[in-house]
Amino acid sequence: MCLAVPARIITIDKIHAWAETMGVRQKVNIQLIDSPIPGDYILVHAGFAIEKIDPEYFRFLNETLYEMLEGTGNE
Repeated sequence: MCLAVPARIITIDKIHAWAETMGVRQKVNIQLIDSPIPGDYILVHAGFAIEKIDPEYFRFLNETLYEMLEGTGNE
């Protein structure tokens, strides 16, 4: 199963960005999205930013992921 997770871009360095997902920062390749800037919300899959998303959808996905974690006992 493939899963893309929501993240927020913190900083950008050429073709990579540091993005935060659920409190964890990771380096992601940003070449697949147009004009990324710090503060943008994105979907990340396999280390690549694959799509920009709006803040409302980001919040929805984040809440859904937290609910999924609560249901598994892995908080």
